[in-house]
Amino acid sequence: MFGLRSIARVGAELRRDVRVAHERDPAARGVGTFEILATWPGVQALLVHRVSHGLQQRGVPVVPRLLAHASRTLTGIEIHPAAVIGNGCFIDHGAGVVIGETARIGDDVTLYQGVTLGGTGFQIGKRHPTVGDRVTIGSGAKLLGPITVEDDAKVGANSVVITDVPRNSTVVGNPGHPVRIDGRKVEGPDADWIHLPDPIADAMSALGRRIAELETQVRALGGTPTPGSPEQDPELAQIHELRPKHGRSPAGG
Repeated sequence: MFGLRSIARVGAELRRDVRVAHERDPAARGVGTFEILATWPGVQALLVHRVSHGLQQRGVPVVPRLLAHASRTLTGIEIHPAAVIGNGCFIDHGAGVVIGETARIGDDVTLYQGVTLGGTGFQIGKRHPTVGDRVTIGSGAKLLGPITVEDDAKVGANSVVITDVPRNSTVVGNPGHPVRIDGRKVEGPDADWIHLPDPIADAMSALGRRIAELETQVRALGGTPTPGSPEQDPELAQIHELRPKHGRSPAGG
């Protein structure tokens, strides 16, 4: 009976993995179940991890790490057998993804290529991130240390996150800064990486406006603006984006 239950559970997990791939990966539209299982590295890595994690929990020596090593060789995704991963996780592309030993990932999480859930230092115990439910982590993002990323958060591509991430927030930059998008939660499983705000550019723009105000006050008091100052050339107080945020949102918004 235990064997039948195990087979039924594995079958349900495989069906869920295929369904999640169809839902979150546009490249999977119209692709059959067998092709996804045979060629989607994120699906394969999670399947092997379930086996290695189960063996690790039962105290089986050597074999869990051998399975994890074989999976990394095949898929380019490294998941420690002790890592805890919830239901509905999807690793898109997956090359270079690293999930550390004490990492915990909730349900319906999406990870893109190059994501690292890593540790800092040589401390013993909990040293990797805890990721909540429905979190999306963009390509190349590095989450380091025993931080917590709360439910429904999004981490922008190439962000470096070393502090906790609040619920329903979006983090960008290095180090990561929480920002909001249009004052509302971004809908859909994929983050809109095109229209993310830039907190550094916003701060510089605010400083430029403040300098222009101070130059105006100095002139009103009878002072002379410094040559080339924002007072003499208002364009100097403007911060121009290197890449205007044009285009349709890839998140479907």
